[in-house]
Order: sequence, then structure tokens, then C-alpha cells
Amino acid sequence: MQTLKNSLTKPLRPVHVSLAIAVFVVALIGFADATYLVIEHYQGVIPPCTLVSGCETVLTSSYSVVFGVPVALLGSLFYIIVAAGALAYIEGKNEQLFRYALQFTVFGLLASLWFVFLQAFIIHSYCLYCLGSAATSTILFILACIILKKHQWTTNS
Repeated sequence: MQTLKNSLTKPLRPVHVSLAIAVFVVALIGFADATYLVIEHYQGVIPPCTLVSGCETVLTSSYSVVFGVPVALLGSLFYIIVAAGALAYIEGKNEQLFRYALQFTVFGLLASLWFVFLQAFIIHSYCLYCLGSAATSTILFILACIILKKHQWTTNS
């Protein structure tokens, strides 16, 4: 429990800016993917699927909207929050916002696991864009784990 408390409250040791840039770039890729789906959703268009079939099935399923909001919009918000946290560190060395953004990646991973599960076992179809988002959020989570583990201040207690 103390380790969890430390990871939530202790400051990070300086993180090399290249790691923050990697988080920023991956988050922007996820943002572009999710935002594309949001735009297509509101235009009533199903984006073309080239490598897998089933985008239409997934994107028009009852699981693609939560309380009237497309899940892609929630994904866009997730990615822009993570990107903003990384940018706050890159531009102003705001370690606290960066740490919060890194910790927030756990929600993206959990959502991605849920939506991949739905595609595989409930909907029985796959959406290329959704799988891309799952990969992006997983990469963000892995980067966050690496950064938080490597750059966490340690105590001798």
C-alpha cells in the first residue's frame, strides 16, 4: 500500500524529454484515430476497413455509444488529456501533471481490454481503428509503467 501511495504522491526524478515526447506523439496518434471515428460517427459514415472486415458491425453496435456519447469521443478526450500532460512536462517541466497523465493511462488500458473483449467474444467482428486505438493505449500504458518505475524517487525506509 505504501508503494501505491508513493507512486501517487512522490515527485518523479527528472524524465528525459525524449520519453515525454514519445508519450506525446503516441497520444496524438490515438487522438487522431479516435477523433476520425467521432467525425465519421456524426457524419453518419462508416470508415472503410481494409485489413479486417467488421468495422460497420462494431461501429454500429450498441456498445459503440454510452449514454448517447460515442465511445470514440471518450477516447479522444482520454488521448488529449494524456497528450496535454506530456506537453506540460515538455514545455514547462510540470512533473505533477505529467505524473497524473501517466497514471491516467490505466483507464485507457482497461477500456481497451474491455472493447477488444467485446469485439472478440460478443460482437464477433473487428474494427481496424478500434484495434489501433487499443494498441495505442497499451503502448501509452507501457510507457507510463516504464517512466513511473524508472523515475520514481525511492526512500530508504
